[in-house]
Amino acid sequence: MRVIGTRDRKSKERSGEIKVYNIRRLSCNHCGRIHHELPDFLVPYKRYESACIERVLSKPSHHDIPADESTLYRWFDWFKNFVDYWVGCLRSIMLRTKQENIPLNLTSADSQTALQRIGRLVGDAPRWLERIVRPIVNINLWVHTRSAFLSEGG
Repeated sequence: MRVIGTRDRKSKERSGEIKVYNIRRLSCNHCGRIHHELPDFLVPYKRYESACIERVLSKPSHHDIPADESTLYRWFDWFKNFVDYWVGCLRSIMLRTKQENIPLNLTSADSQTALQRIGRLVGDAPRWLERIVRPIVNINLWVHTRSAFLSEGG
């Protein structure tokens, strides 16, 4: 990869303050695609830091994140729709890296909640969302979730 420039990326903190980060843009020497080097605390296509999203997903009725109800609804819907995909990605990565003790039976048919299934793979300690995002993004399996990609016929 070679650096081809930078771009600004905004993100909201738990306090509601907006921070601007200068993100490096990289071009792959092999495929020519452009990638952005995000720090661990940012989730692709999300405007809040991962700790904010994680806090809401972990404690839906006991959080202090200054986000409107439609944003919270989209986070829950996003998590519910992608959790099985992320479990599959993480299990695949664990198999590729020959990690032992890979949990089986983590499908949505289990009696466990989505958070419990993810927790069996990445743990439930703080920063669990970062531990999901980083390996999936780094192996290029992150799915675009911007609304422009989700509209029909567009």
